[in-house]
Amino acid sequence: MPNSFYGLPLHPLIVHATVVMIPLAALTVLLSVLWPRFRAWAGPLPVGLSLIGVILVPLSTSTGETLERHVPQTALLREHTHMADGLLPWMIALFVISAASYWMQRRSTTGTSFAKPLAAAVTVLALAAVIGTTVQVARIGHSGAKAAWATTNMSG
Repeated sequence: MPNSFYGLPLHPLIVHATVVMIPLAALTVLLSVLWPRFRAWAGPLPVGLSLIGVILVPLSTSTGETLERHVPQTALLREHTHMADGLLPWMIALFVISAASYWMQRRSTTGTSFAKPLAAAVTVLALAAVIGTTVQVARIGHSGAKAAWATTNMSG
């Protein structure tokens, strides 16, 4: 993976896309499982945004690993990289739940005996994935900012 794009480190550029797309995916998944009117309007949008998030996570970690070789190793940086490794499972869960929710909507199983319990289970799992993903992104971003600013302040 290249380390820069026109002289700018690639990691912060990709991370900013990740920090926007993942909460947006989480919000659309949340709205789609809780609000039928939004679900009908959004269609596959939550699934698509979640898929983009799944793709962005490895890109973010890959560019982060490349950047990591060029910056001083600190405890804050180690904490940040350790936390970042935990995001992909949350994002995969969000994607799978959004796909299951969309499948259920398209299948329209409202008349079957298992429809309500299945919809409730998907909603609970979606809430867990939304909360886990959002909290993890915030924690990773905060630790990354602390690591970046501590490194910047040490050199300046």
